[in-house]
Amino acid sequence: MDEIRYVALGDSFTEGVGDDRPDGTVRGWADLVAEGLAASGARVLYANLAIRGRLLGPIIDQQLEPAIALGPTLVTFNGGGNDMLRPKSDPTLLLARIGAVLDRVAESGAQLVLLSGANPTGGLPMRKSIEAKGDALNARVAALAEERGVLFADNWSDGELARSAYWSHDRLHLGPVGHHRVAARVLATLGYEHPASWTIDAPGGASAKSFRDELTYYREHVVPWIQRRLTGRSSGDGRIAKYGAWTEIAPPA
Repeated sequence: MDEIRYVALGDSFTEGVGDDRPDGTVRGWADLVAEGLAASGARVLYANLAIRGRLLGPIIDQQLEPAIALGPTLVTFNGGGNDMLRPKSDPTLLLARIGAVLDRVAESGAQLVLLSGANPTGGLPMRKSIEAKGDALNARVAALAEERGVLFADNWSDGELARSAYWSHDRLHLGPVGHHRVAARVLATLGYEHPASWTIDAPGGASAKSFRDELTYYREHVVPWIQRRLTGRSSGDGRIAKYGAWTEIAPPA
């Protein structure tokens, strides 16, 4: 039996925020990728070092070397989404740091899949500014991946995934179907089919948001986000990786 040692690096997108289990923990696309790989018949050891709220720099500084030390055969990497929400983020600097990740993973001998996050801007304040920066960074990351021969799962350019039906109530994190859709794309990028039981297409149409809905959204999600920025806090403060060491993953039932 083949053995795949898979470690995922990133922020809330990779941690799985928005895909909640009944016990309050989160699952997410990376967990689903591990299950999909196990469904292929391989023995899968899985670690997920991602922590919500992390900027690109801390993702690299705090997760990359611990991941390499585990001796993975497969690494997925995503970062920069939280940076894009900051008005002074520098895409050139972000790209240089991503390039260094590509070099380090290649040096380790592991297979790398680079991911872009899905485009959340349809439901966010300051949509045009954030989307323009995201478009520019995504294009440059895609070009870098092609130049280096790195597998790239492009979720940002998936117009279907940008629809509100794929997102959770906070409009910043994917919901369960969105996470399944991303997992299916990652598996396809690696040459695997996703389990037939997965739902990766959300229902069509979208319900109109009332003024009260918008007030509730701003009170519950936007205002707390602004307060964290003003006080220098993060949603990931005090959190540790949910799978900081190898965990064997069983095929989905």
